[in-house]
Amino acid sequence: MTGSSDTKRLSERTRLVIGGRKPAEQFGFVNTPIYRGSTVLYPTYEELKARRQKFVYGTKGTPTILALEEAWADISGAAGTVLVPSGLAAIVVALQSCLKAGDHMLVTDSVYRPTRQYADGLLKRFGVETTYYDPLVGAGIADLMRPNTTVVFTEAPGSQSFEMQDIPAIAEAAHARGAVVVMDNTWATPLLFPPHERGVDIAIEAGTKYLGGHSDLLMGLVTANERCWPALRQTYDLMAIGAGPEDTFLALRGLRTMKLRLDEAGRQGMAMAEWLQSRPEVKTLLHPAFPSHPGHAIWKRDFKGASGLFSVILHPVSETQLAAFLDGLELFGMGYSWGGYESLVVPFDCAPYRTATEWNPGGTALRFQIGLEDVKDLQADLAAGFERMKAVS
Repeated sequence: MTGSSDTKRLSERTRLVIGGRKPAEQFGFVNTPIYRGSTVLYPTYEELKARRQKFVYGTKGTPTILALEEAWADISGAAGTVLVPSGLAAIVVALQSCLKAGDHMLVTDSVYRPTRQYADGLLKRFGVETTYYDPLVGAGIADLMRPNTTVVFTEAPGSQSFEMQDIPAIAEAAHARGAVVVMDNTWATPLLFPPHERGVDIAIEAGTKYLGGHSDLLMGLVTANERCWPALRQTYDLMAIGAGPEDTFLALRGLRTMKLRLDEAGRQGMAMAEWLQSRPEVKTLLHPAFPSHPGHAIWKRDFKGASGLFSVILHPVSETQLAAFLDGLELFGMGYSWGGYESLVVPFDCAPYRTATEWNPGGTALRFQIGLEDVKDLQADLAAGFERMKAVS
């Protein structure tokens, strides 16, 4: 039943349920257990000398890790997957696998801020130059490439400001000049945006978000196509930066219900975004699934759906008014993540760290993560917050 390589005929929903499971190898138990361990024993000298075993040392993998690697590679359409302790660690391993001193990298100006900090910090120290580009550049990325441009880093949509990128056009232009296309695909996951089908060579996911789904683990996943897989796996093995066994087990458990939760988060997110768009306090909705979004046509062409994360721009309010709105919320927590079952909201301002584009939205920016609470309850919570905001002079 499970563990079969012939899964392409099955739906994604089914493949998420069966992927990486081999009950016959686990005494019939449904789930792969948690394997904790560093040392692996060899039965003979010949086996030891040849390292002729499926598992050779803890940093090279365990049955728990392999189960998630295989399942994620299958659902991503990748040649292989590596697991690391966080989304940022996934970015580090991915970029280390395809950059060297003297290289030039192009990075979207809407990128996740820790990616920018890594590029401007450690990568700069090690001799890699980074140029930030307008996320709307599309095929025009060709004009920004240099002879030593090795990587084009993309993220769609931007995790705060939600600009959409034309990934296929960027990939075609980058590949024509020999560059590797890397994408942070955390917002959509492979279920909503199949990165390797769209021209991405290396895809990064923060499994902390929708894969985990319960705000109780840190996890990063990196997948690669045939071209980039050997270098990615070699880099991962050299760094020995593996994910922990308990987090991997929890991620495997999250995998089984991920599509159901992601579909529901998308429906809830659409309902909440539509309601917020109708509110007089909201100036602009930043959600690519809405026709009002400048990148809607790209989203409609390339994406299979939307997750529960989006932003809004409020008409200008004071800090005191914003605090009155946020501090009294009962169902929305304030925290820098998404993908869990609970709803979150955070204010943000991209202006201080944008370098290729200007961030001037004309109001206060809020990012919403919509969880699995009842939509009417969430709306009532925000409505009460807007009333508090208006009551403050």
